[in-house]
Amino acid sequence: MPKPGLPPDVFTLQTGPGPSGLPPPYFLPRGVTPPDRGALPLSGLTVLLVEDSRFASDATRLMCQWSGARLRRAETLSQARAHLRTYRPDVVIVDLGLPDGRGDRLIRELSVARQGSVVLGTSGDPDGRKVALAAGALGFLDKPLPGLAGFQRALLRHLPGRFAIVSEGAGDRVEADPLALQDDLAHAQRLMVVEPDAGQRRYLATFLGGVARVAGDGALADAAHALEGGVEAMPRLRRLVKARLAEGQRF
Repeated sequence: MPKPGLPPDVFTLQTGPGPSGLPPPYFLPRGVTPPDRGALPLSGLTVLLVEDSRFASDATRLMCQWSGARLRRAETLSQARAHLRTYRPDVVIVDLGLPDGRGDRLIRELSVARQGSVVLGTSGDPDGRKVALAAGALGFLDKPLPGLAGFQRALLRHLPGRFAIVSEGAGDRVEADPLALQDDLAHAQRLMVVEPDAGQRRYLATFLGGVARVAGDGALADAAHALEGGVEAMPRLRRLVKARLAEGQRF
């Protein structure tokens, strides 16, 4: 039973029960095995997240959990390299601003090594996409991450031969652990006790900017961005971080 627009040498007719309730008949690309009925879109995948923010990591953890993927996390470049010496994840998501260096260095290393993992960059920096792709990343995830369906699509488009129905209608916003947000803010406050040098300010601006965007905190995101322009933005950033910590401690 041919279907217009789907040549038989490329697509094959499936007559059994479809995935996630998809009724027969349906068509799959030739050579692609239909998934089990009801299987989660990312079932069986291992994702390594290289991310120093606990709050951003918790949001990614929830998306992976709801999608069927297993998440492992590294907070630094050195931890990520240790992970990669012992196992090969299906997907590596690398934040660009890390405590011990720039994430695009790791992206470039993985791109040159060509060891089979799908490598994606992530950042709250508006210029992050350009930097990650230039380093060799196959794709990019803006902070805050897209909704659950958008997250699944972002990974699936780089996994040829894997067919899945994304979780449409599951809601766009992921509510990460508020205690993780408090931990990130406390970490930033410790970094600001002593006047940071230019390199530390860049890291702090990137770290807090990403946290703020995941939290939907526009004022904090603006203050973090202003820090990149000079040390005079530090007093306002200190006040905002202190206020956010006090707000969180009331609940």
